[in-house]
Amino acid sequence: MPNTALLRRASALAVMIAMPGLALAQAPQKAPTPAANTPAANTPAAAPGADSVVASVNGKPITQGDLAIAADDPALSLPGVDEAQKKNLLVDYMVDLRVGAQAAESAKIGDTPEFKRKLAYFRDKLLLDDYLEQEAKRAVTPEAEHAIYDQTVKLMKPEEEVHARHILVDNEAEAKKIAARIKGGEDFAKVAAEASKDPGSKTEGGDLGWFTKERMVPDFANAAFAMKPGQVSDPIKTQFGWHVIKVEEKRTKPQPTFDELKEQIDQHLIRKAQQDMILKLRSEAKIERTDAPPAAQPESEPKKP
Repeated sequence: MPNTALLRRASALAVMIAMPGLALAQAPQKAPTPAANTPAANTPAAAPGADSVVASVNGKPITQGDLAIAADDPALSLPGVDEAQKKNLLVDYMVDLRVGAQAAESAKIGDTPEFKRKLAYFRDKLLLDDYLEQEAKRAVTPEAEHAIYDQTVKLMKPEEEVHARHILVDNEAEAKKIAARIKGGEDFAKVAAEASKDPGSKTEGGDLGWFTKERMVPDFANAAFAMKPGQVSDPIKTQFGWHVIKVEEKRTKPQPTFDELKEQIDQHLIRKAQQDMILKLRSEAKIERTDAPPAAQPESEPKKP
């Protein structure tokens, strides 16, 4: 088992490398149970504010708000780590970050032109990211969601679906024998489990579930959609082999519910709102490109002799 004390004293990089192993190797520590009927047992602790100081480095504080920002960094994702352990690791990471940053300040790293360019770039990027996030929140409203949903389902054309089973074999002679067995009264699912070469449906009694016509190869689809519920086909040849098909049911494909489409609708609303905002900002800004190549000059016609 890793030595927790050593890991907590490691550099920021070492901490990040050690985190997955630490999360798996350590059992979660239970907080001591307060005695019954005491204020600690009956009164929930107030959540610490963003300005609450959790540590300091050479007199400069690290706050709960700093930890919250670090926790949102995708590079510091800590799945499977309990909250107390995560907080300890984030505090240690922030300590390492501040120690290193203070050393870099002393070394005048922040005074170099290259660093200032990077700082300006990341400041602009963070500003834009937060601005886009605000725009996304404004765009996704119940009214906008339902308007897109209603418009989407209105444009959906009714589609026929078939629920069918099949048995796949290598040759026509074998398919004819199987079709005869099924039409003679044997259970389709039992024969499929015994004889079908399709590993995806064999264990399900040949069940393919519901499908629309375009989801299947043409020869298979044409045969299945021409059949009636309960009907068993003669052998059908496709590039996969020979099939015996049984149609269980037919229906008009049900329209997707609002909840099924909600995530896609929200993404559409967000992308459109953000794109429209950027296009509007570009149209209102004075933008000059100084790196554009000169426009190509049309070739003059050759002189006639």
